[in-house]
Amino acid sequence: MGRGRLIALEGPDGTGKTTQASLLATALDALLTREPGGTALGERLRAILLERDGIRITPKAEALLMLAQRAEHTACVLAPALEEGRWVVTDRYTGSTLAYQGYGRGLDMEELALACSWATGGLQPDLSVLLELPGAEARRRQAARGQLVDRLEDEAASFHHRVAIGYRALAEADPLRWAVVDASGTVDEVAARVLEVVNQRLGPLGIAR
Repeated sequence: MGRGRLIALEGPDGTGKTTQASLLATALDALLTREPGGTALGERLRAILLERDGIRITPKAEALLMLAQRAEHTACVLAPALEEGRWVVTDRYTGSTLAYQGYGRGLDMEELALACSWATGGLQPDLSVLLELPGAEARRRQAARGQLVDRLEDEAASFHHRVAIGYRALAEADPLRWAVVDASGTVDEVAARVLEVVNQRLGPLGIAR
C-alpha cells in the first residue's frame, strides 16, 4: 500500500469550507480532520484561539499557538494516517496560517513559511483547494447560519479582505499544489466542482485508493 494523499480545504470564513471538507472526505472515504483542532491539545488551543472571551492575543502569539496545534496534529494524526496509506481531508492547514497570520496580521511571510515547515516536518498538502466567494456573499452566509461568530470571524472587513487577497496570492504562486474553486451556488454544485478538481489533479477517483 502506498502513501496516502493529503488534501486541504482552504478559504476565508463563510465560503462553506467545513461543509465541503466533510462532503469530500465522504466521497473519497478519507479521514476528515480540522485545524485548529484535530487532537486533544489542538481542540484546547482552538478554544483559546477562537473563543470571544476578551483575552487579547498578539499576532505573533496567535501564530505560535496555530503552529503548536499543527505540530501536534501533523505528528499524531496526519503523518500516521498517510503512512498507513489513508487519504486525509483537512479543514484548513498551512495555507490558513499564511493567509490569516501572514497577509491578515502582517507577520513576515518568509519567517512564517519557515516556521510552518518546521512545525510540520515539511509535510505539504498534495492539493490545497481554495474556495472563493465574494466578501459580501460570505458575510451573508455567515449571518444566515444564525451562530455566534468566533474571534477571527469577528475581525474587521479590511482584515478579511487582506486574507482573501493572501489566499489568491498563495494559489497563484504555486498552481501545481493549489486549485481555485468557485464557492457560489448550492452545496451540491460546489461539491461537484471540488470533486472534479480533485479527480483532475489526483485521480481519477471513485473512492480513495
